[in-house]
Amino acid sequence: MSLKNILVAFNGSTASEAALRYACAAVRDNGGHVTALLAHATNEVVNSRDAWVPPAARAIIAEANSSILSEVELRFEALRADLALGERLHFQRAAGRVDAVIAECARSYDIIVVGNLISGGADPHVAVHPDRVALMSGRPVLVIPDDYQLDAPHAHAAVAWDGSRAAARALSDSLHILQQQGRVSVLTVGKKPLPRPVEELMQHLERQGVQAEHQNLPQPTSVGSAIVRYCAEQDPCMLVMGAYEHSKFREDFFGGITAKVLKKIKTPLLLSH
Repeated sequence: MSLKNILVAFNGSTASEAALRYACAAVRDNGGHVTALLAHATNEVVNSRDAWVPPAARAIIAEANSSILSEVELRFEALRADLALGERLHFQRAAGRVDAVIAECARSYDIIVVGNLISGGADPHVAVHPDRVALMSGRPVLVIPDDYQLDAPHAHAAVAWDGSRAAARALSDSLHILQQQGRVSVLTVGKKPLPRPVEELMQHLERQGVQAEHQNLPQPTSVGSAIVRYCAEQDPCMLVMGAYEHSKFREDFFGGITAKVLKKIKTPLLLSH
C-alpha cells in the first residue's frame, strides 16, 4: 500500500513548508492527494468579548487575528504552482486547540506530516507540537526537519527497536514505506535484554519483503544520544520510532528518549504511539 491521502500541518513556518514539499513529492507519481491544514487557536491575548473592550478595539483585534491566518494562506498559495499537484493539493482551516484539531482531522488520512518542533517562525496561535499530535491522533506522524534536502542522496531507512508496544506500533504503521525502501537497519542500543529475540523481528521483515540488517549501537551516554549519533553519521532517509512508551509527563520530567531525539535529530522521524 502506498500513501494516497496525506495531511500536512501547515502554519507558514519554514518547517511546515519543508513538510508540505516532502508530502507532495511522496504522492506526485502515485495519484495521491495532499491536504494542507491550517489549525489555529481561538484564544486571544485580550478577550475581545469582554464588556469593557470598545467596539473599535474589538475590530482591531479581529483584524489582527485574521491577518495572521491570511498571511499563512497566501504563503501556501505562493507555493502551489511549484508543488505541481494541481487539483490534488487542497487547503483548509480549522479553529480550536491546534494539536487536538490536527489529531482529530488526521484520523481520516494515511499519515500526518509536520515540521520539526524546534523550528521557529510560527505564531503561537498556529504552533504545532508533533509529539502531542502523535499521542492523540492514532495515526503515524512524520516529522520533517526544516533544512532537510529532499533531493540529496540518503541511506536506507532505520527502525529503533526495543521490543515495546510503541515500537511495534511504529513498525506496523511504517511497514508499507519500508517495503518500498526494500532495505532497513534495525537499531538496538546497549546490552539491555529485549523482551523477545530480535531475530523474530528480522524474520518478520524478511517475510514482508524487507531486506533487514541488525545493528546494536553502543550506549556511551543515553539511548536517545546513540540513535541521534547514528542518524548523523549514516544519514538514513527516515527513522521509525515508537513515541512515549512511558507517559509523556514522566518522559518530560525525567528527560525521555522521544523528546531528546525530536530535539536533536536532522532526519525525517516517523513517530507512532
